[in-house]
Amino acid sequence: MVTAHAHGAGDTPPGWITALLELPGIGFLARLCLASPFIGSGFGKLLDFSGAVTEAGALGLRPAALVAGAVILVQLGGSALFLTRRWCWLGAGLLAGFTVAATLIAHPFWRFEGHDRVRQVATFLEHLAIVGGFAATSLLVHRRAR
Repeated sequence: MVTAHAHGAGDTPPGWITALLELPGIGFLARLCLASPFIGSGFGKLLDFSGAVTEAGALGLRPAALVAGAVILVQLGGSALFLTRRWCWLGAGLLAGFTVAATLIAHPFWRFEGHDRVRQVATFLEHLAIVGGFAATSLLVHRRAR
């Protein structure tokens, strides 16, 4: 049996959590953390464009140079939009869409067996969690803006 807390059925966080959530810049910091893999990957690909082209080609994506350029644009541009309040929803959508596509291409767990399948499923689900993080963040930013 679940019992309610005396201070309102557990719907109110402790004061120190509320204070933490209200710190100036905490929303930006949270968005920066969620976008950091895309920022790092985008800059890495930008600084080693030939490596990015090779990576796209190895995944069977053609024309590899155009795909690599589009990936960099989505990762860096989507991250920049996601870090804003006004365009957070658009950046979240770009990065979530990219994550779904990249995960389906790079982590096709259904093609693996045994331990490799377990590892691929785990990576697939981790990426799905990132997509959920983008959706939740953009919902929160949108609600706060109203």
